[in-house]
Amino acid sequence: MVKRVAVIGAGCSGLTAIKCCLEEGHEPICFEKSNDIGGLWRYTETVEDKRASLYSSVVTNTSKEMTCYSDFPMPDDFPAYLHNSKVLEYLRLYADNFRLLKYIQFETEVCQVTKRSNFPMNGQWEVLTKKKGTENKECFDAVMVCNGHHFDHYLPLESFPGIQKFKGRYIHSRFYKKSENYHGKTVLVVGIGNSAGDISVEVSSKAKQVYLSTRHGSWVISRISRHGYPVDMALATRYFFWIASLLPANLLAKVNESQMSSWFDHGNYGLEPANR
Repeated sequence: MVKRVAVIGAGCSGLTAIKCCLEEGHEPICFEKSNDIGGLWRYTETVEDKRASLYSSVVTNTSKEMTCYSDFPMPDDFPAYLHNSKVLEYLRLYADNFRLLKYIQFETEVCQVTKRSNFPMNGQWEVLTKKKGTENKECFDAVMVCNGHHFDHYLPLESFPGIQKFKGRYIHSRFYKKSENYHGKTVLVVGIGNSAGDISVEVSSKAKQVYLSTRHGSWVISRISRHGYPVDMALATRYFFWIASLLPANLLAKVNESQMSSWFDHGNYGLEPANR
C-alpha cells in the first residue's frame, strides 16, 4: 500500500529518507525551510535563524570512505577528508543521481505536526506548512523528522560571573565564521570539543594569543593513522572491535591510552582525562 510520507529537512538525512521512501514504493514530499539542499553542510556567510551554521574552514573528521552513503561512493578524486564545500558537492551529486530534487518543496517551513482526530484508526498526521506567508495543511500517513540538531546553541552566561562587565566580545561557536575578525586579539576558547579544536588552531594564525580552556581534558588524535591511512579506516574495523571485545576493560583502556599518546604525550600538556 502506497503511503504519503512527509520528510522534514533536505540535508544528508532528509535526502536519503526520500530515496528510501521511493525504494519502498511510497510517495514522499520533503519540506525544506531554506532555498537549497545540504542542511548543516551548506555554508552561508551569515548565521540563519533555526538553521545549523558552519564556519568557513570546516573539514570532516571522518574519511570519505566512512562518510559516504553505502550505495553511492564518493568520487575517486575527492580528498580523504572533505572541506564542507565538497560534502555539499557530494550531496548534490547524490540528489541528481537519484532524481530527488523534484520531491522537495523549498522555502517551505513546517509549523506544526499533529495527530488527526482518527489517528488510533489510521495513524495519520496533519502537517501545517507555510510558504511566502501562505499556510497549507496536508494529511500524511507518516512523518520523518530530518531537521538536524545543531541549530540551538547553549551559552550559560550565569556560569561566568562578571561577564556583563567584560569589555571584549563573547560569542558561541555557532556564530563564528572566519578568523580575520580576531587579528591581534587575545582569545579564550572555552571547551575542547571538535569546534573548539578547529577554531583554536585557525584563530591562532591571526590572534595575538589564544588560550584553550578545558575542565577535564580530552584525547586528541590525528585524522591520519599509520602509513597515511585515515584513522577511522584503521581503527573502525570488525577485527579491531573483535579484539577489543576480548580484552579486560582496564587492559583495553591502557592500550587505547598508549595509542592516543603515541602522537604526543597528553600528560605533558595537562590534557589526559581523568575518565579513562
